[in-house]
Amino acid sequence: ELVRQGEALKRTEQMVDKMDQDLKTSQRHINSIKSVWGGLVNYFKAKPPESKPEQNGTPEYDANSRLKEAMMSSKEQESKYQECHPNLRKLDNSGLLTDLVSSVQRDSYPKNQQLRAYHQKIDNNLDEMSSGLSRLKNLALGLQTEIDKQDDTLDRLTKKVEALDVNIKSTDKKVRQL
Repeated sequence: ELVRQGEALKRTEQMVDKMDQDLKTSQRHINSIKSVWGGLVNYFKAKPPESKPEQNGTPEYDANSRLKEAMMSSKEQESKYQECHPNLRKLDNSGLLTDLVSSVQRDSYPKNQQLRAYHQKIDNNLDEMSSGLSRLKNLALGLQTEIDKQDDTLDRLTKKVEALDVNIKSTDKKVRQL
């Protein structure tokens, strides 16, 4: 959703830049209409550079690398997460105790088999929780970076729109005087 919003912000900023360019062109035309002298000044004045048309109609939005990495990592871990999540997997408890006991190192857990199995199960759950929290942390940090980037874009866009609004009012006033 943030990437989509970033794309929309980029398109909006490009449209505001285009509007500003069009406003400058209209200002040149108003000067030409207003007087002969204004037409001469415009003739010798450098023309504003033309903006290049976008390829394929949509600009490529570049989400920040931290968010991209977090999303890729999250997608890679998603299938593993769904396989091991207790609510998303089919529970098959048959043979669980024997599998756990055989994979446990004998000296790191208590000698009681049931207690050893519970310790192993707790360790496995903690490992899964750690993996999930790590994934969430990376996603949150990526989202924070993207939000900061979009906040900067919004600030820049706000300044452009305010300047454009002043210029539009000025141009409108000049057209009404003609």
